[in-house]
Amino acid sequence: MNLEPYATPKTVEAIYQHYKDKRKNEHRPHLGGSQIGNPCSRALWYQFRHAWTPNFDGRLLRLFETGDREEDRVVANLRAVGVTVWERDPETGKQVRFEACGGHFALSLDGVGEGFAESSKPHTLEFKTMNDKNFKTTKNMGVQKSKPIYWAQCQIGMHLAGMERCYFLAVNKNTDEIYGERIKLDKAEAKMLVKKAEDIVYSALPPAKLHEDPSNWQCKFCPYWAVCHGCKIPEVSCRTCSHVTPENDGTWSCAKGKPVVTCDEHLYIPQIMPKDFEVVDAGDDFVEYEDQDTGEIIRNKGNSREIFSGRMQT
Repeated sequence: MNLEPYATPKTVEAIYQHYKDKRKNEHRPHLGGSQIGNPCSRALWYQFRHAWTPNFDGRLLRLFETGDREEDRVVANLRAVGVTVWERDPETGKQVRFEACGGHFALSLDGVGEGFAESSKPHTLEFKTMNDKNFKTTKNMGVQKSKPIYWAQCQIGMHLAGMERCYFLAVNKNTDEIYGERIKLDKAEAKMLVKKAEDIVYSALPPAKLHEDPSNWQCKFCPYWAVCHGCKIPEVSCRTCSHVTPENDGTWSCAKGKPVVTCDEHLYIPQIMPKDFEVVDAGDDFVEYEDQDTGEIIRNKGNSREIFSGRMQT
């Protein structure tokens, strides 16, 4: 009897690879309202500054697609029971979207609904899919306690949309059961979240780490662990450059007068470099580091891409 586990068939591997190949590795241009409830402001800063591209495998990317497809089904369910749903902005034809911080912070709603059995007032809409364990926890404890990131997303959506209620709907991926919860606007919480976004957007330096211990479970499962805890050099982008500043009107400015595209004058923000890189000299257009592990001197001046590709990227 063959007790060895079956290998993943080549056809299945090809399907997963297809999802990886078609995925756009473009970073989101703004800080997303769907993530502002993350307790780690530093991770959000790395995300906003395009410091690292999370690497998702094909299976997980397919799972993301499953969640997207479920949204269409839930909208059809709502309309079938008499709820009027707006998925798109009637003027632009695009997803309903709201902004703050001049556009540096933004949130797209899953929709706006009106005519629920519980209330005729308009509600923002948020749809999620969950595995059985998370679904049962949410059903027993409610969104605020079980999924604080989702709850924060709902608060931001209501606040920016000028509404006082959100209808949150979650689908159990194991049983197809639907959980629904009408969430009230907490104005104080929403304003605090907007302030949190402002602090992250306009901070020239990364906020404090959530935990100094890299083995903490909240850090170990973070997609920015590698750059946060000093193992990897951040990606080269305008937003990881010392010369670039986010402006109040939603644009970015460059102290070198360059268009905001990655150029040969990119200069890493020293505070995001690996923890073993100690600054030993600096000027307006260069920073010199000493690698505390090897004693090597690394001079960052017009060679950020070489540093990124040639050091610590294995």
